[in-house]
Amino acid sequence: MRRATVQRTTRETEITVTVDIDGSGQSAISTGIGFFDHMLDQVARHSLIDIELTAKGDLHIDDHHTVEDTGIALGQALRKAVGDARGITRYADVALPMDETLTRVAIDVSGRPFLVFRTEFPTQKIGSFDTELVREFFQAFAGNAGVTLHIETAYGLNSHHISESCFKGLARALRQALTIDPRQADRVPSTKGTLAG
Repeated sequence: MRRATVQRTTRETEITVTVDIDGSGQSAISTGIGFFDHMLDQVARHSLIDIELTAKGDLHIDDHHTVEDTGIALGQALRKAVGDARGITRYADVALPMDETLTRVAIDVSGRPFLVFRTEFPTQKIGSFDTELVREFFQAFAGNAGVTLHIETAYGLNSHHISESCFKGLARALRQALTIDPRQADRVPSTKGTLAG
């Protein structure tokens, strides 16, 4: 089973996350940051990865530590659940429309962490949520999931739509890339024979 649990505890945050790659998109997410919970729910729903996640952080300071550390823990859990990546499709790309916004997400579940993030927001906040934290989440996630992740918003006017298109795009790309390709059988999809980096 492609399932894993990670616990991360620091002086700033306490996070527990469980993922099941072969789930049905169920989620139980509580970070104390409403908009962020909404984005993570979208990841579960559209990737069909079950996600259980609780985070307690120093929100009296700001949301930064909680968002970044959640990205770290979720990435670590996903990497652990993927294991040696036998049989996965590995690559995927998605063009994700969200009303007036269009975002493209491409992913390589490669074991080589890298983020290219070419997305701009017309506002500094979505409600009380700092839009700069969207990139922080993806940076932490890509680095700890061991994926090469490219996110580029071609156009968009609404910060909520732009953010949501990025998270949904990640979800749809993960869904494709982590699907078992029957033609791969149980082979690792790399001429190196490993996706360990």
